[in-house]
Amino acid sequence: MTNQTVKAIVSLAKGEPVEAVNIVIPEPGPNDVVVKIQACGVCHTDLAYRDGDIEDAYPFLLGHEAAGIVETVGERVTHVEEGDFVVLNWRAVCGDCRACKKGEPKYCFNTFNASKKMTLEDGTELTPALGIGAFAEKTLVHEGQCTKVDPEADPAAAGLLGCGVMAGLGAAVNTAEIKRGESAVVFGCGGVGMAAIAGANLAGASKVIAVDVDDSKLEKSREFGATHTINSKELSHDELVAAVQDLTDGFGTDVAIDAVGIPATAQAAFYARDLAGRMVMVGVPDQTSRFDIPAADFFSHGGSLKSSWYGDCLPERDFPMYIDLANQGRFPLDKFVSERIGLEDVEQAFETMKSGKVLRSVVEI
Repeated sequence: MTNQTVKAIVSLAKGEPVEAVNIVIPEPGPNDVVVKIQACGVCHTDLAYRDGDIEDAYPFLLGHEAAGIVETVGERVTHVEEGDFVVLNWRAVCGDCRACKKGEPKYCFNTFNASKKMTLEDGTELTPALGIGAFAEKTLVHEGQCTKVDPEADPAAAGLLGCGVMAGLGAAVNTAEIKRGESAVVFGCGGVGMAAIAGANLAGASKVIAVDVDDSKLEKSREFGATHTINSKELSHDELVAAVQDLTDGFGTDVAIDAVGIPATAQAAFYARDLAGRMVMVGVPDQTSRFDIPAADFFSHGGSLKSSWYGDCLPERDFPMYIDLANQGRFPLDKFVSERIGLEDVEQAFETMKSGKVLRSVVEI
């Protein structure tokens, strides 16, 4: 195979609108794979790359919640074959770092990426979002970044497991380890929060409380498994915590998930738990956020405070399983697809995302 030129969406400068340009896909290295992208979700992380909130390594090849078909494989590739339908992931575990050696590959500190760089036509190297870069007709990744799933799955829905849906779902199932009959509250009903609600429901929570400031999102949350809703727009911190406690016999929930990542929701999640309850932060905070918890409150409430990275998932274990559950009608994966758009509609999708009116816009190629 020789180099290929394909169309892609690139962020060339901080805060500037993204552009549709031609990029060059090199011949894959020994363990690399060229994937023909079929669909890719528009995630807030892509907007964060565009706006310089993650790093300053412009130009960025955006897109990472993707599914597609393996087109070409490197000479040493054994994990996938040409023609496989795959969901891309950014946790291709190395098996050899200190986390992997401790039996905790979900924290792998040396995940694999492609051995070669994709470039602009003038040779400028691109930084692919989360090591993937899938707002493109094709992309180059390491074979371990490809997870084979049921080829009958809808690519637009399947690709969302690659980031946001798995983050929220995993926060409930893997990080919080919600058990049958427990109660949970989820702060924030965006894509990640809705996935946490669906995960809590899937895990068997008897009571799932959704909290948001938007009534339409709260109504939508019931489709994903929320049993109760609270609009927190006009509530003080104490009133919000009391509202959660009122729905749980005055005690608070077994699990509280912050899917927003701002100080107000973090503190509400901390105090809305029952004694010895579990708090999980899956909403990504900015670099300046702080939340102040008195040491006496930390001690007296007990339980655990955890962050959830990628829903503490293992793609090879989790992606096929949740595709199967979706195919069986037991997990509402298709409901996360709010609209299907073209490759050149990504910039507009960022504006739509900011309005809060969609769970996911998905680029279909």
